Amino acid sequence: MYVHPAFRIDRASSLAFAAARGFGLVVAYHDGTPIGSALPFLLDYTVDGSPRLTFHVARANALAAIAERRGTWMVSAMGDDAYVSPDWYASPDQVPTWLYESVHLTGPVQVIGNLSAHLDALTERFESALAPKPAWSAAAVTPGRKAGLMKAIVGIELMVETVEGSLKLNQHKSDADHVAVATALGEQPDARSRQLADRMIALRPHLNYETAPALCD
Repeated sequence: MYVHPAFRIDRASSLAFAAARGFGLVVAYHDGTPIGSALPFLLDYTVDGSPRLTFHVARANALAAIAERRGTWMVSAMGDDAYVSPDWYASPDQVPTWLYESVHLTGPVQVIGNLSAHLDALTERFESALAPKPAWSAAAVTPGRKAGLMKAIVGIELMVETVEGSLKLNQHKSDADHVAVATALGEQPDARSRQLADRMIALRPHLNYETAPALCD
């Protein structure tokens, strides 16, 4: 990943972002061809503190067979993103850009044997976010159906060796431009733009966002 120095986030922050996101594009490279699937994942740490991702794919997915051969894969976890119009800046002579959050995690993969433990941990991770709804568990599925479903998937573990993170929020721009763009994003109808506006404000909370100039027509 190319990361502008102003947008680089450290390893710990990148791993925390990926863990909180829990969903990304899993990419392998096989026989000269990139192969990817969008998948939920669980990020945890081994006893020695090494980060790892676990996820699963349908047995019919090409990634299942590729994982048997091991190799190095990448997982790209994306957060919010939004277009920025040049009209939103306080300064003249600007160009369009795109703000976004992105983390790439790369490392060797292998097929995991304890699929039941992986599925329970992954389910608990996402069900817990729905509280106070009572958490669903695999115990709600009849044993026969559960066994059939588990035969149809393959669990995969990726040991994270390389961590690259980019939080592009116009950090290299002036305070006036920062306020103007954050204010404009906060006025957009889509949630992603407004969430990025909140992150921009959190980066420079001391600025006065109430005095941003009116947007151009």
